[in-house]
Amino acid sequence: MGDQVKQTFLEKNFAKKESNIKIKKRQNMNKEELEFISQEGEGLKIEFKESFDKSIAKEIVAFANSEGGKIFLGIDDNGKVKGIEITNKLKSQIQDIARNCDPSVKLSLEEFENILIVDVKKGKDKPYKCHEGFYLREGPNSQKLKRDEILKLITELGKIKFDEQINDAFRFPADFDEKRFLEFLKKSNISRTISIKEILVNLSLGAIIKKKFKLNNAGILLFAKNPERFFRQNFVTCVLYKGKKKVDIIDRKDFNNDLLTNYENTFAFLKQHLRLEYEIKGYGPRKEIPEIPYEALREAIINSLIHRDYFEDRFGIFVEIFDDRVEITNYGKLLFDKKDLGRISMPRNPILFDIFYRMHLIEKVGSGIKRIKKQIRERGLKVKFETNEFFRIVFYRPKEMVKTVVKTVVKTVVKILALIEENPKITREELSEKTGLTIRGVEWNLAKLKQKGLLKRIGPAKGGHWKIKKLKTKYG
Repeated sequence: MGDQVKQTFLEKNFAKKESNIKIKKRQNMNKEELEFISQEGEGLKIEFKESFDKSIAKEIVAFANSEGGKIFLGIDDNGKVKGIEITNKLKSQIQDIARNCDPSVKLSLEEFENILIVDVKKGKDKPYKCHEGFYLREGPNSQKLKRDEILKLITELGKIKFDEQINDAFRFPADFDEKRFLEFLKKSNISRTISIKEILVNLSLGAIIKKKFKLNNAGILLFAKNPERFFRQNFVTCVLYKGKKKVDIIDRKDFNNDLLTNYENTFAFLKQHLRLEYEIKGYGPRKEIPEIPYEALREAIINSLIHRDYFEDRFGIFVEIFDDRVEITNYGKLLFDKKDLGRISMPRNPILFDIFYRMHLIEKVGSGIKRIKKQIRERGLKVKFETNEFFRIVFYRPKEMVKTVVKTVVKTVVKILALIEENPKITREELSEKTGLTIRGVEWNLAKLKQKGLLKRIGPAKGGHWKIKKLKTKYG
């Protein structure tokens, strides 16, 4: 075959191969939208890659196994636009990776200036696998799972998710709480560079259907003026009981606002009714220590809000305080075996999960149960996870709370009094040297001793002396 004929043959074959790749020059994206996406950051349906490498395969199958999503080549992890050289070879490599997944993944390539956008469609033949294994999208991360795990999750989760369903009963903007939405943007560090409708679409909270904007159930739970009007199951009941049984009610509150307000009100109820102990170190201010770590309680509340089964409209979320325990219960069985609790994370409502992550209320994807266990263990407390049709977290309250002056403080006070008894004319500087406290620390302790009636200053600051008035056996 001659060189010219050979070249023509290769060009035709390459052109034929390229014809299978859907490539669009973006006409509807503008700089404002790109700026919004870059500062919005990675999430459930957005992934940034500064440059191309074969690890893109795991992001492709993760999106296909989940809800679909877009990979922006030419933007780094911090959202800074770096740009990338877009060539036919690069496009062909990406298409080959998608084609070699098992089964093949459908995607399209879109260009905007020097950014290449890989648009991965939600898969119809799940689960999908790349060379490195099976992956699933959770918030801004792609989690690797074994085939049996991902197959079970996808099967049990089903094809319909409550939070992504479009709700025709909602009227935008009449039913929309714009003030609450703007508060969310502030909490998430998202600037309003494009319209509210465009932001909601980008965050997977709404869609344009037949030229009309529609909000989905996630958007309603988060930003409706009156969510209860649309979902009667959207409530949290908080109860304080006297004793260890559900008999005598001391206090009860029912919250049925948007999810973030429900979260804030529920946490406030727990703070109001749980006890505190106090720790004082050296001369500093007292430190409040809740009987159950606040971060563990926050994790449990958020877990109940974003993982509950909202299809069941007969039950809400229950937060119950007994003399010996706190129970937080929501409807919805685990989507995996209990033995994998804390190891596998599978959001029943991935859009809600993504929004709470963006508000920095979820620290790291899939780590909530681990953090609860760690915080409880560090305090020497107990926690139990009960699973059936409901998911319940039981925190056991400590039997006694110590209202305390820490032992180190007692030792310091005793040492100061002993030094003064030995030398009533001892100076603050000498006390500082002998106790290891700063001058300020010495002065704080002396002031407390005088306040308690244990010490009195006789004469001026210079030339005077200390007098121990009354030595008690305990301080505080």
